[in-house]
Amino acid sequence: MIKWSVVAVLAVIIAVISRGSLLKPRSHGFWRFFAWELILLLIAVNLEAWFVDPLSWHQIISWILLVNSLLPLYFGIRSLISKGKPATNREGEPNLLAFEKTTNLITSGIYHYIRHPMYSSLLLLSWAAFFKSPSPIAGSLALAASICLYLTARADETECIRYFGEKYMQYMKTTKRFIPYIF
Repeated sequence: MIKWSVVAVLAVIIAVISRGSLLKPRSHGFWRFFAWELILLLIAVNLEAWFVDPLSWHQIISWILLVNSLLPLYFGIRSLISKGKPATNREGEPNLLAFEKTTNLITSGIYHYIRHPMYSSLLLLSWAAFFKSPSPIAGSLALAASICLYLTARADETECIRYFGEKYMQYMKTTKRFIPYIF
């Protein structure tokens, strides 16, 4: 009961954070909202198994994915803060979160290899949560979250092309979305 109450509160917080994007289905924030909610639900579904049987094959995979999910998050945020030159308001895009209002296209650091390190981090988190206790329900949630993150990235790329223009299209030709050299 307490777990689902906490999940409900967190779901509302995510909705409040995402409220500006929820009426804009073509925005990256629209799909990101659903990805966040699905990941939250996935973690809640598998929460009881989080520390059970820590040396089982699926727990080992889960912990590897979980630890590795922190790397793109850390390096992505670090690059955004140090090189992104965020503005208080990016013209034509009032629904961006503060850290998303970059005015400089970042193509170095982790962004030299992948365009979406934070979505990559969420993908790894999703599958880490799945492997805590693999099941058809958990697999469906992880797959749905992955699809939402893919759609988030596609929408984000459209927005970046609109803002950065040809420079971003050239950047897309030299990087992958989520996994360096692969995808």
